[in-house]
Amino acid sequence: MLDFPEGMANGKTAGASQGGHGGWRMISCSRRSLLGLLLGAGGATIGALLSVPLLRFVLHPVFKAALPLSWTEAGDVKDFDSVTSPVKRLVKIEQRDGWRKLVSEKAIYVCKDANGKLSAFSSICPHLGCSVSWHDEENNFVCPCHNGQFTADGKLMGGPPPRGLDLLECKVEDGKLIVHYQYFRQLVPNKEVIA
Repeated sequence: MLDFPEGMANGKTAGASQGGHGGWRMISCSRRSLLGLLLGAGGATIGALLSVPLLRFVLHPVFKAALPLSWTEAGDVKDFDSVTSPVKRLVKIEQRDGWRKLVSEKAIYVCKDANGKLSAFSSICPHLGCSVSWHDEENNFVCPCHNGQFTADGKLMGGPPPRGLDLLECKVEDGKLIVHYQYFRQLVPNKEVIA
């Protein structure tokens, strides 16, 4: 008769292997647990690799700043030759923010100083962001929300705004007035660009 260790005769062979000297010994890792471990590690690796593009897609707007606003045309310089008071112009701005591309029109005021140099002001009041308008009869800008008043060159005359109108960068190229439109923080005494 064959000589089996106890339990082998009853069919309990899992976890046992035959040693080199004819005896049986128990091993700590069975074939089934090794396959489970390999399957789990492979699944975790594939899941991690597949989540990388998803995380990049979701977090892209967080790590990439909004594109700066570009320069935009405000009109021909010859249109402003006879200007004696501020002229309202609409400029088209394009801004990409995350997944969105925004195209909008913003109002600016183009003024000419005593030397004939053109300048452009934002029409947004630095107090709470209302739109200011030019009043020819009063010869000043007036904010309708809280009665902020500004001179033709954008200086604060009175009211609650903490500073004068925000001057925009502008230049003349090929006979056109080009303006760099920007947004500024409200309720602060110094001009701070926010976008």
